[in-house]
Amino acid sequence: MFTGLVEEIGRLQSVTKRGEALVLHIQAGSVLEGLKSGDSIAVNGVCLTATSFNRSSFAADVMPQTFRHTNLKDLRPGDPVNLERAMAADGRFGGHIVQGHVDGMATIVRRTPEHNAVVFEFRAARPDMAKYMIPKGSITIDGISLTLIQAEQGEFAVSIIPHTLAETALYFKQPGDTVNIECDVLGKYVEHLLKYRFSSVEDEQNSTAKPSSLSAAFLAEHGFM
Repeated sequence: MFTGLVEEIGRLQSVTKRGEALVLHIQAGSVLEGLKSGDSIAVNGVCLTATSFNRSSFAADVMPQTFRHTNLKDLRPGDPVNLERAMAADGRFGGHIVQGHVDGMATIVRRTPEHNAVVFEFRAARPDMAKYMIPKGSITIDGISLTLIQAEQGEFAVSIIPHTLAETALYFKQPGDTVNIECDVLGKYVEHLLKYRFSSVEDEQNSTAKPSSLSAAFLAEHGFM
């Protein structure tokens, strides 16, 4: 699990592509401290496994499912990426619950300065993600825990303070660029449980509505009359 508080901006050193499979080699610093093979690192909000590392970089595999549903396939050597290690059990919970399981991508529509902040407006690639977005609710954009200031019909906006902009790869993003989106997991769980509950109630109602096979002939045949 992650918190959406980006620890550092890494740089893609190289990428090896085999069809819809990738191996990313990423230059990093602080996220390598205490790193072990098999540890999780969020790269632009995507939970990846560090398969090997040295003093200045680590490698991670990207499987076809991740290739198809995230912007990792668009990365080129030299591109900046947001990095966060999985949260330690005794760590401070500063953002919100982030799984590193991307729901889809969005495209930056506008980037507008507003006093000391910058407002980013996005359009979701999948309109159905809109049901998980509510104003003042949480969202993860390229691994950054942010608050929605606007959300309507698949278009949404966030306001970025100078510190967040300077310390994340969002600083380099412009209109037309894509970002990875992870909606608030709490809303997804609630939706799933409600669907299960209502389907169970419906099944129960349907089963009780079926005509009964109990009749006088059935009772007589089985010795009750």
